[in-house]
Amino acid sequence: MQAILPSGWPTLLRRLEFVAYPAAAGAAFVLLSLGVVTWLPALAAMAHGLQRWRAEGDSRCFVHTFTAFPRYWRALWRHSLASTAAGGVLAANIVHLLGRSEPWAFVLLAAQAGIAAALVIHHVALAAEAGRAPGGSVRDWTRGALALGFGSAARGTALLGAVVSAVLLSLVVPLGPLLLGPSIPVLLALSFADPRRHTP
Repeated sequence: MQAILPSGWPTLLRRLEFVAYPAAAGAAFVLLSLGVVTWLPALAAMAHGLQRWRAEGDSRCFVHTFTAFPRYWRALWRHSLASTAAGGVLAANIVHLLGRSEPWAFVLLAAQAGIAAALVIHHVALAAEAGRAPGGSVRDWTRGALALGFGSAARGTALLGAVVSAVLLSLVVPLGPLLLGPSIPVLLALSFADPRRHTP
């Protein structure tokens, strides 16, 4: 006898997809990021897997993230190396300034935090642009990322807010910040970059 699901089950299952598939893509990102300087190509590859799910309904986000990674590594390894070094310098500066009590230290700390926030927005937007256009160049992705992340103050603020809120809200899920922390902001950036949002 065929089991009959309650009428609300299809809707519930569809909603669970919005957790399961980003989490699967996030898991692939975490594994690929173990190389430390591989995080940016991994972020772009994750965006590619999520974009295929969004645009084509292809739920193999985990697999597509891995298969897309070599292409993005070849294109973005220099950018990733420079961004990793910049992130390390910013982190060291912030740790050093937190131990100072002089008034100028607070000003410098605020400046460092602002730079860090801008870098977060830029890299989330860059990953989304690369994920949307895997055949593009780094220059095209960068130009698109600047427009996506900084062309609108509301959009940039939303991307930064998504990074923070995804980590905080996913604390209730085991490994949630690792799995959903990177994927939810990228998914939002892909949504912002979708041309269908701008067509009547």
